[in-house]
Amino acid sequence: MATSVLPPSSEHAQPAEVLLEFPDNRLLIELCGEFDRNLAEIEQRMGVQIIRRGNQLIVHGDAELRVQAGELLQALYERLESGRPVEREDIDREIRLDRSDEDSDAGPDSQLEMFSGGKVEIKTRKKLVEPRTDAQKVYVKNLFEHEMAFGIGPAGTGKTYLAVAVGVSMFIQGHVDKIILCRPAVEAGERLGFLPGTQEEKVDPYMQPLYDALNDFLPGKQLAKLKEEKTIEIAPLAFMRGRTLSNAFVVLDEAQNATTMQMKMFLTRLGEGSRMVITGDRSQVDLPRGVQSGLQDAERLLTPIPKISFNYFTAKDVVRHPLVAAIIEAYDKDEISG
Repeated sequence: MATSVLPPSSEHAQPAEVLLEFPDNRLLIELCGEFDRNLAEIEQRMGVQIIRRGNQLIVHGDAELRVQAGELLQALYERLESGRPVEREDIDREIRLDRSDEDSDAGPDSQLEMFSGGKVEIKTRKKLVEPRTDAQKVYVKNLFEHEMAFGIGPAGTGKTYLAVAVGVSMFIQGHVDKIILCRPAVEAGERLGFLPGTQEEKVDPYMQPLYDALNDFLPGKQLAKLKEEKTIEIAPLAFMRGRTLSNAFVVLDEAQNATTMQMKMFLTRLGEGSRMVITGDRSQVDLPRGVQSGLQDAERLLTPIPKISFNYFTAKDVVRHPLVAAIIEAYDKDEISG
């Protein structure tokens, strides 16, 4: 694929253009998307204009932005050449990520051989998961490289989703024997009253986000079989008391709703060959008034320990609907001004 910058022909000419030529017209069609929707997405997000002429794309706009858009289009085309599709989330990821350090990152000899040419990828049974922001990229690396890692930040930043994906990947590769996912069974600001059914049926509504993540990474029949065999466990935090969790990948979700004693109990369950991930959002504590969040205490007490990784996310890392990031930023500003 050829790239060139066309200079203005006269003093009053239009700004220089970035011209990209693509040898495979079939891949170019996929790059542009149905009704050129991918090009429209890039134009809207980056503030440039992209014109398609035969097997060429011409990028107009601000000097820095048109170069960045050209690099983005090249990266997406190379993705297609490698046999991978280009979806909206792939465009979002390439726009967000700083690709300047990819070649200097861990190579094929890195832990678990998860980094190929500096790229961070998580292989599961159903899909290949790729971080979409720089903070997510660092987080995933730390999940593979540290026995205990914290993911702290607002909703929609992929803290739990990526943790479960890494757990499934490590399980598939045989690095752990079990996956254990748990949450504090705390109601989010409303009293649900008596819930009918068995013990499992009572707690399942609290665990649903964890089921949703697992369903994204494992076929339904395999997931059901692993749950039946207790190879995958999803349980309330209280059920962890008295256990030693060895050779397991353990995730504590919604950790801001664990008390200090519950957090200490959970962290001391770590056994040989295990990994622990603790995720939470300090702005969404649902504990009774006056009860200290165990996540805040853990952050205060454990930050000096070098083998424990603390990873932080902001509204810029939200990968849900764009309105979610705007809502989080509005509430954050209100808290600061208040």
